[in-house]
Amino acid sequence: MIGEGWKISDIASAMNGEVHGNPDLLVRQVLTDSRRLSFPSDTIFVALKSLKDDGHRYIPELFAKGVRVFVVDHIPQIHREEATFILVKSTFEALQDAAAAWRSRFNYPVLAITGSNGKTVVKEWIHQMLNSEFRIVRSPRSYNSQIGVPLSLFYMRGTHQLGVFEAGISQMGEMENIEAMVHPEWGIFTNIGDAHQEHFPDLETKLNEKLTLFERSKHLIYCSDFTMVANAIRTKFGSGTVKLVSWGRTQEESDCWIESQSEDAEGTKLNLRWKSSKLEVHLPFTDGASVENAMHALTFALAFGVGPKILVDAVKRLSPVAMRLELKSAQRGSSLINDAYNSDPQSIRIALDFLRQQQQHNRRIVILSDLEQSGMDESVLYPQLARMLKERNISMLIGIGPVISAHQDTFEIPSYFYPSTQSFISEMPIYDLSDSAILLKGARNFAFENIAHILEERAHDTVLEINLSAIAHNLGYFRKLLRPETKIMTMVKAFGYGAGYHEIANVLEFHHVDWLAVAYADEGVELRKAGVQTRIMVMNPGEDSFDQIIKYKLEPEIYSFNLLRAFHRAVQHAQSDVLAAAVPVHIKIETGMNRLGFEPNKVGLLVDELLAMPGLRVATVFSHLAASDDTSEEKFTRGQIAKLEKASEELMEGLGYPVIRHILNSSGIHNYIDAQLDMVRLGIGLYGVSSVSWERHHLERVSRLTTKISQIHQIGAGDTVGYGRSFKAEHAMKVATLPVGYADGIDRRLGNGRGEVWLKGQRATILGRVCMDMIMVDVTTIDCREGDHVEIFGDHISIYEFAERTRTIPYEILTSISGRVKRVYYQD
Repeated sequence: MIGEGWKISDIASAMNGEVHGNPDLLVRQVLTDSRRLSFPSDTIFVALKSLKDDGHRYIPELFAKGVRVFVVDHIPQIHREEATFILVKSTFEALQDAAAAWRSRFNYPVLAITGSNGKTVVKEWIHQMLNSEFRIVRSPRSYNSQIGVPLSLFYMRGTHQLGVFEAGISQMGEMENIEAMVHPEWGIFTNIGDAHQEHFPDLETKLNEKLTLFERSKHLIYCSDFTMVANAIRTKFGSGTVKLVSWGRTQEESDCWIESQSEDAEGTKLNLRWKSSKLEVHLPFTDGASVENAMHALTFALAFGVGPKILVDAVKRLSPVAMRLELKSAQRGSSLINDAYNSDPQSIRIALDFLRQQQQHNRRIVILSDLEQSGMDESVLYPQLARMLKERNISMLIGIGPVISAHQDTFEIPSYFYPSTQSFISEMPIYDLSDSAILLKGARNFAFENIAHILEERAHDTVLEINLSAIAHNLGYFRKLLRPETKIMTMVKAFGYGAGYHEIANVLEFHHVDWLAVAYADEGVELRKAGVQTRIMVMNPGEDSFDQIIKYKLEPEIYSFNLLRAFHRAVQHAQSDVLAAAVPVHIKIETGMNRLGFEPNKVGLLVDELLAMPGLRVATVFSHLAASDDTSEEKFTRGQIAKLEKASEELMEGLGYPVIRHILNSSGIHNYIDAQLDMVRLGIGLYGVSSVSWERHHLERVSRLTTKISQIHQIGAGDTVGYGRSFKAEHAMKVATLPVGYADGIDRRLGNGRGEVWLKGQRATILGRVCMDMIMVDVTTIDCREGDHVEIFGDHISIYEFAERTRTIPYEILTSISGRVKRVYYQD
């Protein structure tokens, strides 16, 4: 990260901190997340604090792994003599101060990009357009937050010629901090929208807060067609030292004028006027967002002095920006992380961290091309890469390209090298790529999509997309509502609400949840076999599963005396080498659900039996709320909570040791936060669904069901569609057939006009009956083609609307998506 290294005394000076230890040490890596440690001896760890966590907690763990330099707001008692500490008032402010000082070392131009949408695409397209002309350092992925921006700046080195960084905000006052760090000479303002609006009184206030980024800039690019944006920029900067450069469709108000625009099968043709020049550019996209993003990037490049001919050629070659890391099922029982569009060192670290989360496979394989645009000398870059792979326990490297092949002696792990992608593909069959987590990471010109096509498991065109970053966000949202000491049990039963078992469990374990809960023992066994170590409660333990529960260190819910006695017998019969300590159990109390649990008046008898069973230890005691989402049932719910509290007090008094208590579920956290007790159970809320309408704004959508058009055909008046001829056309129509039906989870009640899908910015009505494997939709007024993507539910047709049209609840929709529908996991 910090190339040639940075002296501790200089860092402390930048942070206005005090060194306790060796001030002459050099560090090269700045770390804020203990789970992403790469090079311990080169690392300085900044112990950040948040509402739910404190980085100081992880200092002993990092010290044990070899980290010796820490930025703290208090010096811990342990390791005082052996470690070096920089003592500061605020570690958060210290991180930003250090980033500002690091950025100030470099005099080459820096471009900052902000706005509500398009920041990452504009940044990446600028890189695609100009990386043959300049050595560019840029933000990894979407590192645009109060922490992401400083971490991005630490990638700057003297060998670069242009810096391009994103900046995003979610609250007032944040952009001032980012501006102080980045100090951009150039700026791009993309647009303004509703993202993060909850912390701003109106759009105008948010717009002006974002414009703070350009207070000291010399050039600012914007779109003159966006009236609110254009007026605000001209008002704020029109009479100052910032040179305003606009693009748009009105000649009088635009420095770069779109004289005409047309579309064909290949993309969009734009005829532009820039000063005295005329340009004709061909953009390989037709959607409005891509045209807008390309114009921001193109206008910057023109204003930056890049020749029109270079840009005309570069725009033709623009390719889609991979906004996320995707995890897919691969051939022969493997998993594939496809990040086959760039191979710079920053993005490699992020991809390797994602690979490390995949505990379901023992083998981890990296297929990697030459590293490009690093700004580092190869003699430093490839040894650093070799260390990174070794420290992350990568099982095998396949290097592709002449440069990485020339450095093959650098790598200590089993490694194989090829001069080109095609030469590797020709020999792929000789490698055992089964039952492995495979990371595919290549620069664009290596065409690694050809490798991905071979590795990916074949499936039909219907896909359930699972956003793992949204899972993490939603977990964080609920954590902020709870006391810092309150534990969280997360539900991954029912195939993780349709989202998958080990894929979701890996994310939750990475984010330190306290327990996972599954419905049946075989689900817990699957997680253990996939490498998940977090404690797991089994909610429906059958007697025939007790041996598996004991063997795989699962923890059963106990709800009756018969079940308790049967499990105790199984524990007594278990081999001694399996049981190193008492087996944890979870006691369920019946408080009003009338489903499962011990009656409160039987707790005394329960205590007597438990005291006679030294091989068991009660981990938690809990109950299940019957109507936590219905505030009209508050009296009943409060009664349930009181019953559990009374029963748990009697249980703990009788047992003589403390037991964790929990009763709140997702909606209970919202409506009865005062009853969080020692732990809460987070279920459907984790997956972005809430029974409380205002809370939905704070949660991120996790699941999106999509498919593709199989065929389009014309029908005439009087023609019918589907089984039973239940739909009859009154006029000529255009009908699209989609390869998704009730066998995939599309309820038959959505047929005959009740359901809709989203296609090309419009809704298309379902015609006739829902078939087992297909539905037909009306696309008469929609300009679409076979192979076009279709959303069943997601961003445009919400899971709530989809459930309402089906006359059910979101839970049922998510858990009804068939196993034959391919799950694709991605991380932003």
